[in-house]
Amino acid sequence: MKRLHFIVLISLLFSWLSFSQSAIIRGVILDEANLPIEGVNITANTGEGTATNSNGFYELKIPFGEDVTVTFTHVSHKRVEQKFNLKNGQEIEYNPVMLIEVEQIATVIINTNTRQSVDGVTSISPQMIRTIKGAQPGVENILKTLPGVNISNELSTQYSVRGGNFDENLVYVNEIEVYRPFLIRSGNQEGLSFVNTDMVHNVDFSAGGFQAKYGDKLSSVLDITYRNPVDFGIRTDLSLLGGSLTAETISKDGKFSGIAGVRYRDNSLLLNSLETDGNVEPVFADAQTYLTYRFSSKFHLNFLGNISSNKYNFQPENRQTNFGTLQDPVALIVFYDGQEKDQYQTYFGAFKANYFANDDLTLKLIASAYHTTEQEYFDILAQYRLGEVNTNIGDENLGEVEFSEGIGSQLTHARNDLDAFIINVEHRGDYNIDDESTVEWSAKYTHEDIRDRLVEYEVIDSAGFSIRPPLFSQTNPQPYEPFSGPLVAFENTRATYRVQINRVQAFVQYSKRTDWDGNEVFYNAGVRSHTWNVSGDGITDNDTQTVISPRAQFAIKPNWEKDMLFRIASGLYYQPPFYRELRDSEGAVQPNVKAQQSFHVVLGNEYSFEIWNRPFKLVSEAYYKGMTDVNPYTIENVRIRYSADNNAKAYAYGLDLRLNGEFVPGTESWFSFGYLKTEENIDDRGYIARPTDQRLKFGALFQDYVPNMPDLKMYLNLVYNTGVPGGSPSYADPYNYQLRLRDYRRADLGISYQLVNPEKTYSSRWKMPFKELSLGFEIYNMFNNQNSITNTWVRDVYSKQQYAIPNYLTPRIFNVRLSARF
Repeated sequence: MKRLHFIVLISLLFSWLSFSQSAIIRGVILDEANLPIEGVNITANTGEGTATNSNGFYELKIPFGEDVTVTFTHVSHKRVEQKFNLKNGQEIEYNPVMLIEVEQIATVIINTNTRQSVDGVTSISPQMIRTIKGAQPGVENILKTLPGVNISNELSTQYSVRGGNFDENLVYVNEIEVYRPFLIRSGNQEGLSFVNTDMVHNVDFSAGGFQAKYGDKLSSVLDITYRNPVDFGIRTDLSLLGGSLTAETISKDGKFSGIAGVRYRDNSLLLNSLETDGNVEPVFADAQTYLTYRFSSKFHLNFLGNISSNKYNFQPENRQTNFGTLQDPVALIVFYDGQEKDQYQTYFGAFKANYFANDDLTLKLIASAYHTTEQEYFDILAQYRLGEVNTNIGDENLGEVEFSEGIGSQLTHARNDLDAFIINVEHRGDYNIDDESTVEWSAKYTHEDIRDRLVEYEVIDSAGFSIRPPLFSQTNPQPYEPFSGPLVAFENTRATYRVQINRVQAFVQYSKRTDWDGNEVFYNAGVRSHTWNVSGDGITDNDTQTVISPRAQFAIKPNWEKDMLFRIASGLYYQPPFYRELRDSEGAVQPNVKAQQSFHVVLGNEYSFEIWNRPFKLVSEAYYKGMTDVNPYTIENVRIRYSADNNAKAYAYGLDLRLNGEFVPGTESWFSFGYLKTEENIDDRGYIARPTDQRLKFGALFQDYVPNMPDLKMYLNLVYNTGVPGGSPSYADPYNYQLRLRDYRRADLGISYQLVNPEKTYSSRWKMPFKELSLGFEIYNMFNNQNSITNTWVRDVYSKQQYAIPNYLTPRIFNVRLSARF
């Protein structure tokens, strides 16, 4: 971290601010239908008062250190009173439900679905994220059950959305953009998601047509908010795959609060179940913190920090893969020598200053730094036999290779190093013109400094003959005369670059909610600009480029008896190239790669209704994306290799459906369906399927409990995806390789029993320290389906054909889990 000298000047800008002598209560007031109530009068017995806006939101300042009674009144609802005694500078969220017929008060956790449905945003409960685990637990484990989101590798946190690839997704934590490592090529090497689920307060996800306030990517936005603690607490989670520990606290005067977590994960249980036998040491760990200091009611300073270490050591020994059909079974047997050692160290820190000038104006200053050092070293010799399998039942050699169709070897070598340092400085602001109109804006500067050394080669030997690259210029005159050319590797890439990219981004957007002839109407319009320049050693042709991205949304909630909402979103979205998109298949940096462009149209409908006197919602979205200046790519497991040339155009269209509600009282479940078609036209040769063309998707997340034993709970996580194109061998024409992988089918089951429930009291001494305690049992890939993520290409010495050997993912795995909160 020699270059990670990050000077923070934020506090100096606001040092003149005075300290608060009050506390703040804020929240949203809902009615029995869980809808916000406008015009609720809120008064304190000390004289302070306010009222809710059209969204049901309010904020009230009260004196600290004394009992204050706050009264909520509305002409059509029953009166509510609540007593508070807060500390100096303390802020709490209080969300009462005002009933009409019964004098009763309930406090609820705010549900943002009502407000954010007009934005096309899906909100996910943090409690659900912490409850629903998986082979790769976290936010991504829930995302894969949503329509339009495809994850076909349980070892990876990467996901594609509506035909986009892994690099087309934005991720924010408390309005701070976060990054992922560059060099990872396999899900086996991936460790932990950046997002620590035990620290999460709110999760919002948009699959397209998002607002101008979000950055320049083509596919999706994942917007995470970490929580500010209101009390001391400790949460821990232990399983056969690792563990986590999270602690949170708040100072006596309420000015300082902090939450911190450490996580450790060892994927040996998963990786030792794969086809390739060997010694594997996949160890991943991170430490993360989110701190807040309230200098006054007007000025808050936040810090987000993360340190992570991913280490993947592998010594493969042998592998056997059976494929083909029952009539023509084929087996691949491989014996290995060598090892792989990969290491990814990342450091991230960000300061965010919030200045609440008044009730309508908020100013923010965000400064962040990201530093990653990555190494990918391996030398692996693979010697293989490809042959026919003995299918005679009762034969002692059943399942063994009897006749070899291909014999060969492959030597792969890599010494890849990357050092990337990224800094961001951004000013954001929002101003409430009135209770119904808001203006938001931002100006951001980014500097990316990347040092990259790429050294890779692959030598292929088939039946005693070294395979030359097909693009080699020297002709082979054999058998008429001896070939005197040098032996060369089938693939050989050597490149060293130091690249700097400077970016200036800005946006402004206007949002308004109003009433039109008795119908609720919301609309948003905004525009983004993005200017960047690529420079570095040996780079001379580096023009400065600029793109302008207008975006708009419109939603209407008709005054109908049925609860319906209609939404349309459209815009011109750009994705200026990141470093990986500038590097072609040979490792050369192409500085003048243009931004990929996509025109989005999204039509949405939400229908809320009741079944069995419980709430349900059906969300439907149809979308179309027309893309130009497309940068074609190939996917190998999770590694994306770009052509670094804007020589294609593409499109994507589809339909997403999601039905969610309380199928079982008190629990949320959903079923989703998606249809997608995405194709690209490279060099005007005609349209072919893109690597992410996953036509049909079905997902289900179902929760249940035993009626007479509500502490005994279960979840079922189901995903079905049709297969994507299986890729093509090196140097091959993708137009000739359009066969698809088999369908992806996976079911994860979790059963847990809550030994301690926060809603109960316990007399047992050993239970007294716990607020929550549960013991769980999980089955991953319950039906033991053989799913594949990519192909290995092997040559047949006789027919000269290449066979696509599927690389299978994890089989059925059992896991136990212990979770506790103190």
